[in-house]
Amino acid sequence: MGKPVIGIVMGSDSDLSVMKDAAVVLGKLGLSYEMVIISAHRTPERAEEYARTASERGIKVIIAGAGKAAHLAGVLAAYTPLPIIGIPILTSSLGGADSLYSMVQMPSGVPVAVVALNGAKNAGILAAQMIGTGDLEVRTRIAKYKEDMKAEVNKKSTRLEEIGYDAYLKEIK
Repeated sequence: MGKPVIGIVMGSDSDLSVMKDAAVVLGKLGLSYEMVIISAHRTPERAEEYARTASERGIKVIIAGAGKAAHLAGVLAAYTPLPIIGIPILTSSLGGADSLYSMVQMPSGVPVAVVALNGAKNAGILAAQMIGTGDLEVRTRIAKYKEDMKAEVNKKSTRLEEIGYDAYLKEIK
């Protein structure tokens, strides 16, 4: 797909099961990405280097996912002028509230756009929409993606109306 335009960064390999959803949707939209593991706390120098050099490598948006003390998105935002989309990862200890608060409570001047807990798919779509502001081809693919979602919902609704909820529930299990 060419040179990566979106960076997908996760704090740990345990986040990969969530973060893959961003990669999947970006692939469907035909956007190239790179995916790396960088810890804001265990490899802070690498986080700084990644953020500082992202733009010169062709990255236009960074998606950052982390759980618990989820400072990764904020650390990256501190070192780059690029937009950062944070994905708070659901944790067992505090139900993800710790991850969410670490991302949404950024100080003035260091913004991080934040999606829902484990919302990697939405992060991928949002990153594509950001790229699409300056690329008609990408905007067209996003519009088609949304039309396909609409058609799928309408198909499900028609099926539910045809067979009723009991049969529908058995069918989708």
